[in-house]
Amino acid sequence: MELGLAGRRALVTGAGKGIGRSTVQALHSAGAQVVAVSRTRADLDSLVRECPGVEPVCVDLGNWEATEQALGSVGPVDLLVNNAAVALLQPFLEVTKEACDASFDVNLRAVLQVSQIVARGMVARGAPGSIVNVSSQASQRALTHHSVYCTTKSAVDMLTKVMALELGPYKIRVNAVNPTVVMTPMGQANWSDPQKAKTMLDRIPLGRFAEVDNVVDTILFLLSDRSSMTTGSTVPVDGGFLVT
Repeated sequence: MELGLAGRRALVTGAGKGIGRSTVQALHSAGAQVVAVSRTRADLDSLVRECPGVEPVCVDLGNWEATEQALGSVGPVDLLVNNAAVALLQPFLEVTKEACDASFDVNLRAVLQVSQIVARGMVARGAPGSIVNVSSQASQRALTHHSVYCTTKSAVDMLTKVMALELGPYKIRVNAVNPTVVMTPMGQANWSDPQKAKTMLDRIPLGRFAEVDNVVDTILFLLSDRSSMTTGSTVPVDGGFLVT
């Protein structure tokens, strides 16, 4: 399926590793011009070597002022992927203020701020656009030790819907993808224990975790005009987890 992404300008947050990095690589291969945002300079340097022409922006999205300064003059963007997130897992009775603040700053507030910056530019140019927020199956199911993470992702789902409602008249679409465990290096490390993995896999009808490409393919579809009548949706990439 031809997605028609060549020549579009895309911005991807959390671009240094995992889903974000693979999304940058896929967009670059599809002929898009990509702005890659990460807080880790070494990750951006290696990404630019792999994908010449990618524009790196190094900033901690948990810092509102630094983000405004780094992205305020980023220029016209047609496609946005809000992927950056942190997962600070603690038992509910031990959740700290620091973990709570850091999680909401990056997982929710940065999504709102970066989307504002990009969408304001789209509106000013009178240009249509597409925004994809990377959420999680954890937005819709309670998981042990995930109280803050689940809550931030639930908030992302609702923010996605409100953004779709308010930006729709400007021909800006907003959707979310909600993956299960994804076999990034971090996913492999966190779910390598067979007993721990079995607990989750037993709830997934397809009996396996997601590969990175499963998520990236869905992101690219939602960015493209092939999904031109889809907005305000939360799209599971979960092997059926949410039906159990």
